[in-house]
Amino acid sequence: MIALSLAEIAEVVGGQTHDIPDPSVQVTGPVVRDSREAVPGSLFAAFAGERVDGHDYAAAVVEAGAVAVLGTRPVGVPAIVVDDVQTALGALARHVVRRLGATLVALTGSAGKTSTKDLIAQVLRSKAPTVFTPGSLNNEIGLPLTALSATEETRFLVLEMGARGIGHISYLAGLTPPKVGLVLNVGSAHIGEFGGREQIAQAKGELVEALPSEAEGGTAVLNADDPYVRAMAARTKAKVIFFGESGEADVRAENVRLTDTGQPSFRLHTPSGASDVTMRLYGEHHVSNALAAAAVAHELGMSADEIAVALSEAGSLSRWRMEVTERPDGVTIVNDAYNANPESMRAALRALAAMGKGRRTWAVLGKMAELGDEALAEHDAVGRLAVRLNVSKLVAVGGREAAWLQLGAYNEGSWGEESVHVSDAQAAVDLLRSELRPGDVVLVKASRSVGLESVAQALLESGAEGEVSAR
Repeated sequence: MIALSLAEIAEVVGGQTHDIPDPSVQVTGPVVRDSREAVPGSLFAAFAGERVDGHDYAAAVVEAGAVAVLGTRPVGVPAIVVDDVQTALGALARHVVRRLGATLVALTGSAGKTSTKDLIAQVLRSKAPTVFTPGSLNNEIGLPLTALSATEETRFLVLEMGARGIGHISYLAGLTPPKVGLVLNVGSAHIGEFGGREQIAQAKGELVEALPSEAEGGTAVLNADDPYVRAMAARTKAKVIFFGESGEADVRAENVRLTDTGQPSFRLHTPSGASDVTMRLYGEHHVSNALAAAAVAHELGMSADEIAVALSEAGSLSRWRMEVTERPDGVTIVNDAYNANPESMRAALRALAAMGKGRRTWAVLGKMAELGDEALAEHDAVGRLAVRLNVSKLVAVGGREAAWLQLGAYNEGSWGEESVHVSDAQAAVDLLRSELRPGDVVLVKASRSVGLESVAQALLESGAEGEVSAR
C-alpha cells in the first residue's frame, strides 16, 4: 500500500484511534485479513466471523510487525476502531486509488473472469508494474484488499469484479472507479440467483455505466460475439472497443485451431496490426479470453507483436483451472475443478476431446450449482455432449444432478460401462485407480461446492506412488 499514517487512515475511514502512542506512524506494508500474513508495516483488518474472530489475533499480528489493527472494538494494542470493517476497507481503497497514478482496469462476466484477468495481468506487466486480483478474490472484501496492495510504482491495477445480484458491480466500481471496463459474457452462472439472463446482463452492464466518458478517457471493452454484451454499448458514454471472432470486432482472431496437445493457435488482428499467437493454456475457450486481454492491452498502448508475445508466454496463475499435469506413468490429469457452469463445462469437454486424440479420455464431472429451473436441462445437455465428443468414459459424481448427467449420456447413446454414476469423490477415485492405464487423459470438473479437486489430487498422488492399472 502507499504509505499512510495511522492518523490519516483513521480520518479516511471515520474511525477512532485506541492505544496508539504516535498517530504519525505509517502503514507501509499490505493490508491483510489473515493473521498469518501480517508482516512489518502492515495493517490487520479484523473480521468477526461465525467461527473465528480476527480481534482475538490482535496481539499476535502486532508482535509479527503489524502497525495496527482495523477493527470494531479496542483490543489492547494499537487499533483504529470503526463501526464496520468492510465499509472502512472500501473507504480506504477508494482513497488510495484516487491517489495512485495507475490505470485501473476492471472486468466482469459469467465465465472466464479469473483466467482472463490473469492473462491481462501477464500481458500488461510485460509493459509496466501491474497489480491484479489474486485468484478469485473479487467481492466486497477481496477487491479493496487487492486495490490496497498497489504502490506508487504500480502503473496498471487489474481488478476482477463478481456479482450475485443487481447493484453489486455498481458498489464495487464505486470503491475502485475503473478507466477501462471489460465485460466478457452473459451466461448461465448463478442464473438461479439472478432470475434470468436479462437480470445477469443488467448486473454485469453496471460496469460500463460506471466508466468515465470517452472525452475523459473511459473505454468499454465488449464481446462482439455475445448479443447481451454487445447491447451494452448503448449503456455507456465511454469509447467502445469490440473483441471476438465476429467480423465487426476491432480485435479479432482468424485461423483459429488447436494444436495436437489442445492449445489454441490463431492470427491476432488489432486496429494497428496483426501477429500470430500460440498459447500455453489449454482449450479453445481461451481464444475469447486472449482477445479480451489483447483488446485491453491494445487500448493501453501495446502493439500487436508485443501482445502476441505476451499471450504466447502467459501461463495459468490460478489453481484448478485447466491445470494440466502428466503423471510419471503417462496419465494426464486436467484439474478444472475450481468451478463450473454450462459454458465452461462445454469448453472443458471440447478441450478434453482435443487433448485426447488417439488416447482414452475420462470426464469426471459433478454438479453445476445455482442453475435454478435450467438445472435438469443443462446437466442432461452436458452428458449428451460428452457422448457426441466421443469421450471414452463419463463418471458422474454426486447426487441428483450427477444422475441427470449420466442419464443424458445414456439417452444420447452411451450404454454399458461408457458412463457411470458414483456416489461421491472417493468412489470416483476408487474406480479410476482400478481402471486407469498409461496414456489416459482425465478431466475433473464441477462447481466449487462439490470439491472434486480432491479427486485430481488423489490421482496425482496415486501416480507418484506408482499405482496404475497394467491393463
